[in-house]
Amino acid sequence: MTDRRVRANPGQGGRLREEILAAAEQLLETAGTEDALTVRAVASAAGVSTPSVYLHFTDREALLEAVCIRVWGQLEDLFHRCQVADPFHSLGRFGRAYVKFALEHPVQYRVLLMRTSSSENPAATTCFRLMTDAITTCVATGLMHGDPGTLALHLWSAAHGCVSLLITQPHLPWPEDLDDFIDNTIRMAGFGVALQARLPEVRTSPELATALDRLHSP
Repeated sequence: MTDRRVRANPGQGGRLREEILAAAEQLLETAGTEDALTVRAVASAAGVSTPSVYLHFTDREALLEAVCIRVWGQLEDLFHRCQVADPFHSLGRFGRAYVKFALEHPVQYRVLLMRTSSSENPAATTCFRLMTDAITTCVATGLMHGDPGTLALHLWSAAHGCVSLLITQPHLPWPEDLDDFIDNTIRMAGFGVALQARLPEVRTSPELATALDRLHSP
């Protein structure tokens, strides 16, 4: 049986919260699924009572989100280390780092970025800010044209799609060299976004528009 911790002294609540989060993170990493994370299981792993967990987290969902957010600070640090002199190359390094980071933390990624969020998601906010900052530099130097926020959403959509398929569809015929596949996916997305502003606008012909309207008519 797990020994129970003694009651925390005044001022030690922050330390107890971190110990609970560390225990929850270990449960997620070991089980590979968020289903294993219950308040009772986390309390047992941390060596505290269940009410002690509720003193810091209102419910299981709050605990689950908090433990998943813990890893996203690492992504910000990783992005800073990926910066090079050429902003476009930096952006490519960010994209590859994002995909590989997500694959190293699939449970946290599923919880934070593959479920409907009813409020602002801190992890999504961090990712969007980091990508927008990099693209803003590319726009300022003329490497890209357009609104940085919109361009960031284009690139993030590509990276997220790659991650989501790799996590949820492991039985697809993925190539043996997955790193090369990820590199090419990010490269295609980056060059596509850079080139799209320079291409002439393609408008739907009246005939095709009419045919599409008929197709979608009840």
